[in-house]
Amino acid sequence: MPASNKPSSGAAATAQQRILVVDDDADMLRLLSLRLKGAGYEVIAVGSAEAALAQLDMARPQLVLSDVRLPGKDGLALFDEVRERHPSLPVILLTAHGTIPDAVEATSRGVFTYLTKPYDGKDLLEKIGQALALSAPVAAQAHANEAWRAEIVSRSNRMTELLAEAYMVAQSDASVLLLGDSGAGKELLAQAIHRASPRAAKPFVAVNCGAIPEALLESELFGHVKGAFTDATSNHKGLFQAAEGGTLLLDEIGDMPPALQVKLLRVLQERAVRPVGSSQSTPINVRIISATHRDLEAAMAAAQFREDLYYRLNVVTLALPPLAERREDIPLLANHFLDRLARKYDKRLSGFAPEALKALTTAAWPGNVRQLFNVVEQVCALSTTPLVPLTLVQRALRIPSAQVLSFADARQRFEREYLVGLLKMTDGNVADAARLAQRNRTEFYRLLQKHALTPGHFKSDAGPDEGAGDDVADERQE
Repeated sequence: MPASNKPSSGAAATAQQRILVVDDDADMLRLLSLRLKGAGYEVIAVGSAEAALAQLDMARPQLVLSDVRLPGKDGLALFDEVRERHPSLPVILLTAHGTIPDAVEATSRGVFTYLTKPYDGKDLLEKIGQALALSAPVAAQAHANEAWRAEIVSRSNRMTELLAEAYMVAQSDASVLLLGDSGAGKELLAQAIHRASPRAAKPFVAVNCGAIPEALLESELFGHVKGAFTDATSNHKGLFQAAEGGTLLLDEIGDMPPALQVKLLRVLQERAVRPVGSSQSTPINVRIISATHRDLEAAMAAAQFREDLYYRLNVVTLALPPLAERREDIPLLANHFLDRLARKYDKRLSGFAPEALKALTTAAWPGNVRQLFNVVEQVCALSTTPLVPLTLVQRALRIPSAQVLSFADARQRFEREYLVGLLKMTDGNVADAARLAQRNRTEFYRLLQKHALTPGHFKSDAGPDEGAGDDVADERQE
């Protein structure tokens, strides 16, 4: 590869810089791969947008380079999905002259740049180097200043990537939709985004839209004036005004009543609230973060959630993985919680016994991080030894401490005990035992052999030789 095609020293590739290349033209894909590998990049090459999306989470590229014209989803649709999943991941598009207008529009939506075919190799490598250089400092800055995410304890790759994206999103004022199961830590992530944002010095206010009765939720959000309803004895500022200049978290937004969704949409459009009973609107300056464990797209299809509100809230989506998908974080979180709770309960606890930590790491965790905290709090309160034992963890997880046999083992045990009982009952007489079991003698003998049982040993008044003789006689009578 000519030296001129290699990136400059300021944008030199490293072994960690991985590029996902997407092109349905096999020859072009091979040429791009060779050029990028020659420049020192690691390359993941695929022939469609669908294949690229399948590789996105596994390959964890630092940049996506895609043709615009692709079979199935095109390069622009691919960019939209990449932006939704990984807002900080730069995308460069390769376009023919016929699709230049589309590519120009895409740059206004966030595509790093586009290059026309036939592209110049040196120009391509320079653009890639620039994109990587611009995106790298954001991730580095996110890791350099850990204070904003101090409450989020993690070392998993998925959380590292998520937090880097959250830090980048925090620098803007875009509305964010947090998706994740209950207990996964959506409110903690919302607080972290607030602390990393220019609004950090202003209030962070959270409201659970599913926990407040519908009749009260409007007043809680927007406020009310004196006399607006029976109990309104004075003016009351709502949570939007309480969060002025800062961030408002609308938790469990999927549970918001449809009638209130209309009023929330009006507030977001007008950037002003009208307290209940008032004829005047008050301007607001609030950053909105919403969160839900529900599938809002399914809710929209069922006419339970407004589509226009969804797109107003969902400028950027961040999805928190469940605890079961980041098990490497479980020991870290468990010991972090134990240290904090040991101080709360004034106990000297040094950690978990190895088998106890293994039980925590392999548990199902349907309640996610919240459930883990509750389990650790219970074992902390009950522990009487420096190392938390397995029995306490099993109790907190509601796992029986007694041995639990598999179905096959339980069946084997029952079968042997049943045969022993029959032989004792019949004084070792195989014919009688087989008759009671409703099995023929040949099958019954096979069962005895399977469980290493000798009928003669069950005769109450016969020696081993006599018992053996009876067995033979019984067999001859068959």
